[in-house]
Amino acid sequence: MDWETTTAQGLHITELSARYDAACKRVLSEKSILAWIMKSCLEEYQDCNVQEIAEKYIEGQPQVASVPVLPDEDGTVIHGMDTQDTSLREGTVTYDIRFRAIVPGTGEHISLIVNVEAQNDYYPGYPLLMRGVYYCCRMVSAQYGREFTGPNYGKLKKVYSIWICMNPPKGKENTINRYRLVEEHLAGAAKEAVDHYDLLSIVMICLGDPEAGGSESALRMLDVLFSDETSVAEKKKILQEEYAIPMTQKLDQEVSSMCNLSEGVLRKGLARGRAEGMAEGRAEGRAEGMAEGILTSIQSLMKNIHVSAAQAMVILDIPEGERQKYLDLLEKQ
Repeated sequence: MDWETTTAQGLHITELSARYDAACKRVLSEKSILAWIMKSCLEEYQDCNVQEIAEKYIEGQPQVASVPVLPDEDGTVIHGMDTQDTSLREGTVTYDIRFRAIVPGTGEHISLIVNVEAQNDYYPGYPLLMRGVYYCCRMVSAQYGREFTGPNYGKLKKVYSIWICMNPPKGKENTINRYRLVEEHLAGAAKEAVDHYDLLSIVMICLGDPEAGGSESALRMLDVLFSDETSVAEKKKILQEEYAIPMTQKLDQEVSSMCNLSEGVLRKGLARGRAEGMAEGRAEGRAEGMAEGILTSIQSLMKNIHVSAAQAMVILDIPEGERQKYLDLLEKQ
């Protein structure tokens, strides 16, 4: 395989991946999808039904990354807020999806500020949870001059950063964890009102097997939605029948587009990985060369279609008895 061909394939995969990511964000920006996430992960909405959350408690102007999401014919896309947060000293953060949600039962117009992030790489070179903490802090500090001025800190709004992790490591699959501020009594038993300090929460949703999560949770809904094993028709059927999500023309098109792009990324990444592996093996012409070629294939799939080493070896049909050898080689890289 020559350099130009490899580069062209790499660029095409990158383009497909970017389009797939954008399609995922558009699907996640639907009110009916977000309402399930909010009910499962945000304690303020646990006693609300999903339809009520979608219709009554999500507000604002829809934004996905830096590109506005246009409302569909039924007006089902969320209303959100500007997804870009700029600070002269700290730079610019672009959130995948950011919107306001009204807290039910408060008797007044109090808002949560929620951002949702779709993440393919669980280990991007730093702890993902720390990035969630940073995002929350930026959403809190960005309220100065918007929600309040001067010393009026009592007007701070609570913020949530929700992370949907597509390819989590084993041990984290099919889990939802929440991290937040809590009060500790180190001396005495004096108590402060919870809403005076409960101002930021990070939620990590780690996907896995669509059959592992209960239908009452958003976890299985998201597992089904982003599964490579579930057909487009089956996804739409499950969303409608099990989660009462109306399949509008726009959502129907977005789900189909997302699935088609996912298949395209998988096919291109697989073809590129196998071709690079075969080329490497032919160049060496020895058993060591073949091992290097297979290792290159695994690494290419991990990089280009965001799968784990174990998933890459399944795709490449590597015998189970040989897989530990390649795991050991990857650790030495």
